[in-house]
Amino acid sequence: MSSLDDKVINVVLLFCFGDAFVTGSASGWGRYDDAAVVKVYETLTGVKVEGKAPMLSKEDVLQSLPSEWPEDPIDNLVPIASHSSKKFLVVLDDDPTGTQTVHDIEVLTEWPVEALVEQFLKLPTCFFILTNSRSMTADKAMLLVQTICKNLKAAAEKVPGVSYTIVLRGDSTLRGHFPEEADAAVSVLGEMDAWIICPFFLQGGRYTINDIHYVADSDRLIPAGETEFAKDAVFGYKSSNLRQWVEEKTKGRVLENQVSTISITLLRKQGPTAVCEHLCSLEKGSVCIVNAASDRDMAVFASGMIQAELKGKRFLCRTAASFVSARIGIKPKPPICPNDLGLKRALTGGLIIVGSYVPKTTKQVDELRSQFGQSLRVIEVSVEMVSMKSMEDRDQEIRRIVELGNAYIQSRKDTLILTSRQLITGKTPEESLEINYKVSSALVEIVRRIDSKPHYIIAKGGITSSDIATKALEAKRAKVMGQALAGVPLWQLGPESRFPGVPYIVFPGNVGDNSALAKVVKSWASPSRSSTKEILLNAEKGGYAVGAFNVYNLEGIEAVVAAAEAEKSPAILQIHPSALKQGGVPLVACCIAAAEQSSVPISVHYDHGISKSDLLQALEAGFDSVMVDGSHLTLGDNILYTKSISSLAHAKGLLVEAELGRLSGSEDGMTVEEYEARFTDVAQAEEFIDETSIDALAVCIGNVHGKYPPSGPNLKFDLLKDLRALTLKKGVSLVLHGASGLSHELVKECIDLGVRKFNVNTEVRNSYLASLRKPEKDLIQVMASAKEAMKAVVAEKLRLFGSCGKA
Repeated sequence: MSSLDDKVINVVLLFCFGDAFVTGSASGWGRYDDAAVVKVYETLTGVKVEGKAPMLSKEDVLQSLPSEWPEDPIDNLVPIASHSSKKFLVVLDDDPTGTQTVHDIEVLTEWPVEALVEQFLKLPTCFFILTNSRSMTADKAMLLVQTICKNLKAAAEKVPGVSYTIVLRGDSTLRGHFPEEADAAVSVLGEMDAWIICPFFLQGGRYTINDIHYVADSDRLIPAGETEFAKDAVFGYKSSNLRQWVEEKTKGRVLENQVSTISITLLRKQGPTAVCEHLCSLEKGSVCIVNAASDRDMAVFASGMIQAELKGKRFLCRTAASFVSARIGIKPKPPICPNDLGLKRALTGGLIIVGSYVPKTTKQVDELRSQFGQSLRVIEVSVEMVSMKSMEDRDQEIRRIVELGNAYIQSRKDTLILTSRQLITGKTPEESLEINYKVSSALVEIVRRIDSKPHYIIAKGGITSSDIATKALEAKRAKVMGQALAGVPLWQLGPESRFPGVPYIVFPGNVGDNSALAKVVKSWASPSRSSTKEILLNAEKGGYAVGAFNVYNLEGIEAVVAAAEAEKSPAILQIHPSALKQGGVPLVACCIAAAEQSSVPISVHYDHGISKSDLLQALEAGFDSVMVDGSHLTLGDNILYTKSISSLAHAKGLLVEAELGRLSGSEDGMTVEEYEARFTDVAQAEEFIDETSIDALAVCIGNVHGKYPPSGPNLKFDLLKDLRALTLKKGVSLVLHGASGLSHELVKECIDLGVRKFNVNTEVRNSYLASLRKPEKDLIQVMASAKEAMKAVVAEKLRLFGSCGKA
């Protein structure tokens, strides 16, 4: 029968089966799919029908798989790898995101032979070379890989006994220069026993099951070929089946049926030995894909591969990040936060640069802006201006962004610089790459011109993060400290970089849910100011007290902050109701601004709230904490009054201080006669704390507001000891008002007995009034003199309280 006859029969059968399926569907069989019809057609005609892999339930699929291999081989991976030789893993990373699963590993951004020799002499299990080849054309990427491999070969010859395995770390969603980079490596290093293809990446939700590569989206497993990543203008593809993907990308040079596969069943039921046997049985130069659905699967494969290498087999690996950590035996560690790196309070804002244009990134940026609102400064780079317009227009746009960026960062505002979200592509992949280059180079120029040192830097997108690190920040090497979030690397740039020591967070464009970027920014962004609760907790841990200073005007605020900064001490700015009536909202705003701009922890406290209406307004004014003063009430009424405010304040995250007992003396127009004063009762204090849930208790042990009598203070330290035992048990901070006039010895004893907050007013205010009597000639001089006078008193108190050097 002729081929023409075959085609006629196939067409006839096609129409017959099509009619049959339509008729069946009309008869109520539509709930069944057409798989059976397709199978019959394929059997009768010999013609294969290509179909899309279905979306699946992640939970159902993962539960249907065999149980994992019972032994975790990861602890033995490094000893096995170094058993017979210095076998290193050298990862050529086509963008910086490949460090997603490792820590305490070095990254090189330059690769002269001398630098590679230096790395080999350190005897590392692994090091990365950042190539950024994904941003290049295929020809340029091949030349680059060839150059690096030649340098590696030359370096290895200078260090006796060194051997290494090359990993071409690529995108877990299958984008990148394959097979071009692999061909380039082989052209220098010689033919390998096999190419290993392994795009599994747990943190990014990338699974390979039954040879199909999936991208997880919530509980769905979406075939990679059906995702946004497969539509990439430069690296797009159609196949989700990795064997078919190899055939597609090699343009038929390697056929689907020539691609070997290691199944999850083999990994989970037969283990590392079976992996080794399978790899050793492959024909030289073959391609092998690896299925995996867990980190244990990856460790089992890595263990088997090492065994095969020890038998003399050589492999070239094209993998995602999970393979690297498994191959060198690295276990994950928790995400890194600023405290882990010992970073001090920020004096500048953070810088977030977003170049990635994939829909996932856009959703993450939208969520970031939604969560941070006006506290985040946003500057949009016009892609059209920097890639399609004249050089003059391009430079004008860059200058505009740099000017704003410098101003925002210097003002301690976290600043987002992002490219406009409309995707502009060329008519060919080469034109699209050229547009990408122009946009990326504009971002590089922007960051290069920003001279305000950011508190942290986040670069979103692989190409963006590579160019920013190497070209804008001029980093030649970096150390991977760990991850800021699962799958989000955090680097420490080398000393030669423009901003040494600044954390550099490499945020892939395709990692995390919609809130992932906001989570990272939230954990790294400096709090606008410290909370009173945080300040008092640190005082408790450190065994010192914090001064809370009443302020009335700008000079007083500046005096407290200047003294605290000079002494490297935390402090509290507090406003009395009478001062608030005079200064109003501007006085509160001034305190808040000073606290935000301070280089040391400063909080803002509302003092002696005896009016419920005033307290309710204070809760909305921006204070970090409030003092509810019901000391003039009976115990029952005081509890009810304090409790009503405490619940509202806690709902807003504010600390609540309250007073039990009553101090005599005068302060800001409020006078309590001696006969009205009463000591704090310990039993009542316990009831009061339990009923009101306060955070700090101001006590009366003989202390007074204002000046002490000529006979001097008469403090009841036995009572203070009992109150300390109670507050320590309840987790409540102990506060003493009336610190002005107490001797150094008495203050020290109070601190030793657990007082963590002293209120100071009279001495500071008196120094201000005394300064006004000096014959100054100008208002500015009057202000400066008053500030210095108060600053001296505040500094002396901070030293007395033991808080100096604790910021």
